[in-house]
Amino acid sequence: MVLFNKHLVCRQTIQSREESHGARMFTASPPTISSSPSISKALKTTNPRTLPFQRTLLKPTRNQPNPRLLTTPLIKSSLSTTDSTTSTPINFPPPSQTPALRVDILSESLPFIQKFRGKTIVVKYGGAAMKSQILQASVINDLVLLSCVGLRPVFVHGGGPEINSWLNRLGLQPNFLNGLRVTDSSTMEIVEMVLVGKVNKQLVSLINKAGATAVGLCGKDGRLLTARPNAKSAELGFVGDIAGVDPTILRPLIANDHIPVIASVAADENGQAYNINADTVAGELAAALGAEKLILLTDVAGILEDRENPESLVKQIDIKGVKGMMEKGMIAGGMIPKVNCCVRSLAQGVRTASIIDGRKPHSLLLEILTDEGAGTMITG
Repeated sequence: MVLFNKHLVCRQTIQSREESHGARMFTASPPTISSSPSISKALKTTNPRTLPFQRTLLKPTRNQPNPRLLTTPLIKSSLSTTDSTTSTPINFPPPSQTPALRVDILSESLPFIQKFRGKTIVVKYGGAAMKSQILQASVINDLVLLSCVGLRPVFVHGGGPEINSWLNRLGLQPNFLNGLRVTDSSTMEIVEMVLVGKVNKQLVSLINKAGATAVGLCGKDGRLLTARPNAKSAELGFVGDIAGVDPTILRPLIANDHIPVIASVAADENGQAYNINADTVAGELAAALGAEKLILLTDVAGILEDRENPESLVKQIDIKGVKGMMEKGMIAGGMIPKVNCCVRSLAQGVRTASIIDGRKPHSLLLEILTDEGAGTMITG
């Protein structure tokens, strides 16, 4: 009886808030990886996109508010949680009031599902979304949901924090040069064990547990990637670039609705293992597969006009605009290799490349199933 009264008070409070704001509310409780993904939960976004053809007719940009054919009044979320791994507050959308609203939201996502159904998207996973257990669950559930509605995701991952942890356990000090890990033979052995043997299989297990079928690979498998030494190999050691891509092993997996999970380790023609930047791996795979989208999950909002102002997010830009920003020094530091990776993949036929905020819950769904996205989208 006490629980029932508490539940009744809670519902009355929610209804009262709704009336005061004059808007409907909808649910997206923090995702879990212990049950099958819920479409009604995962498709709760605050910015439903327009129909696919509206972008062409009205010529909107993601830098400006777009007219909507399909809209749902929403209020700001008052729900938040703190991730125990990173002690970072994570805000989730508010709970919904009626099942009808859930159906409305799902219905509004139909044009985007139709647009991307059967298309390959390559997602690079790392950063805050990898370190936080809550965000990790969000990404995994979103990935599985996209697979369930007909998209064909390919999941590429790094694992820098996990590598650092194991180096420290073994009494080795992580060493970096201009943002790249200095990788001697001992470090390379640990990198391969951690990325291929631990992180990769953990992600495969989580995806399988969430209801999809994942297959773990690295660049060595099926000669998927052929590596070559980096130009600064004398200083960096076994840090490599990609000499070639052969996606033959991926095509039947993708065609049979499996999710390839790929660790960023590859070997040269002599079998020597190399540590390769995961952004680079994702970009080259996207190009080789003729992907519709390349998505890089990062620890920043995206490309900023003013690097000191998080509110100056550039929501959509083309290659020419990006190069102009780089020439003016507006893009610098760790964003440069990410942008170069996107530009290279677009030049090889990928339709769009996005750098999105992996700290935002359901950022993958926001990027694909809404008009506003979750970061910066670069077009050819």
